[in-house]
Amino acid sequence: MALDTFRLYKVRFALTALGVMIGTASLILVVTVGLTGKEYILDQIRGIGANMIEAIYAGGPAVTPDYLTIDDLRAVQERVSGVAAASPLVRSLEVIPMGGGKQREVIVLGVDPQYRRIRNLDVLAGRFLDDLDNQDHAKVAVLDEPLAQRIFGGQQASIGRTMRIGGLPFTVIGTFKERVETFGQSELANGSNILMPYSVSRYFVPGNVVGELFFSMSEPSQVEPATEQIQAILRSRHRPGSVYRVQNLKQLLAVAAETANALTLVLLLVATVTLVVGGMGIMNIMLATVTARTREIGLRKAVGATAAEIRLQFLAEAVLISLVGGVCGIALGVSLPLSLRLFTSFDVPISAVSVLVAIAVSSLVGIAFGTVPAARAAQLDPIQSLHYE
Repeated sequence: MALDTFRLYKVRFALTALGVMIGTASLILVVTVGLTGKEYILDQIRGIGANMIEAIYAGGPAVTPDYLTIDDLRAVQERVSGVAAASPLVRSLEVIPMGGGKQREVIVLGVDPQYRRIRNLDVLAGRFLDDLDNQDHAKVAVLDEPLAQRIFGGQQASIGRTMRIGGLPFTVIGTFKERVETFGQSELANGSNILMPYSVSRYFVPGNVVGELFFSMSEPSQVEPATEQIQAILRSRHRPGSVYRVQNLKQLLAVAAETANALTLVLLLVATVTLVVGGMGIMNIMLATVTARTREIGLRKAVGATAAEIRLQFLAEAVLISLVGGVCGIALGVSLPLSLRLFTSFDVPISAVSVLVAIAVSSLVGIAFGTVPAARAAQLDPIQSLHYE
C-alpha cells in the first residue's frame, strides 16, 4: 500500500525524498572530505620524516654551554639499535655575492650525505652529496630551489657553476627541495639554504660542536623507544643540568589526527542538521497527507482495519520516502569520490562505515518523523472520518 501511495503522489514524495537525499549525500561527502583531509595532513607530516628523531641542545644552568658534539652522534649509533641513518647539522650564516655588486646572506648547513634520506629531500638537478665528498673534504655545494633560481636563473643552469662561500670557491653539484610543504617548521624553510659536506663546514665553524643531530629509524615502531634511549645517552655524556630536547613527529601526528577528527565531527553535525531538516519535511508532508486522506482512513477502519494497521501503513510510507532518499543520497555521495578516482590521480578514501551510518540514519529519520503523523492517523474516529469533507 505504501508503494501504491508513492506511485499515486509521485511528485510530492519525490520532493520530500530529495531533502533526505541531500542530507545523506552530505553526510557521506563530509566523511570523505574529512578522511581525505586527514590523510593529506598526515602524509605531509610523514613526508618530513616519519621515522626521524631530532636532538637539540636547549640550554642549562652552566655559564659555558654544553653543546652536542659529533662524538654524541657516534655514541648513539653504537648504542641504539635500529638507527638506519644519522647526520650532524652545523649551521652558519654566510654572505655570498649575487652578481651586479649585490650580496645576500644565506644559511650554510654542513651535513652528512645521509641527511637526504632522513629529511626526504628531492634532488631536482645534478646530484646530492656523497660519502666521497665528505671523505675528501670536497668543496661542493647543493642549493635549494629558490636560491638556485635567484643566483643562476634555474636548476640546470646552476650545475657546475662556481660560487664563493666564506671566501672559498665551491662547485654547485645539485639542487634540491623538501618533498612536502613544512609550513615554515623546518630548518630549510627560509628558501636560502646551501648544503655542503659536514667535513668542509668545519672550516666555518671550527671544533667538534654541532647544532643538531638527526637520526632515522628502520621501523616506525622503533621511534618512541629510540627517542628515550637517545635522551638518556645524551644526559649521561654531558654535565648534570644540561637540557637536550629529543623529539620526533609522533606528537605532531597525534595532534593533526585529533584536529582532523574534530573538524570531521563538526562537519558531520552540519550534515546531520540537513538530515533533520529533511525529516521535518517528511513529517509535514505526512501530516498533510493524513488530513487529505481522512475519508480513506475512515473507510479502512469501517471495513475492519485496526489502529495498529493504520499506524503501520503511514509509518511504512514515511520510512519508504526516507529510504528512497537515503539510497539515492548514498549513490550520489559515493559516485563523486569514485569519479575522482577514475578520472584523476587523486586517491580519495571512501568510508564503508559512513555508508552504513547513512543507511541507518535515513531509516531512523523516517521512523522518528513518521511516528507522529502515523499516530495521528491511527487515532482518527472512523465515523467522523467518513463525514469529513
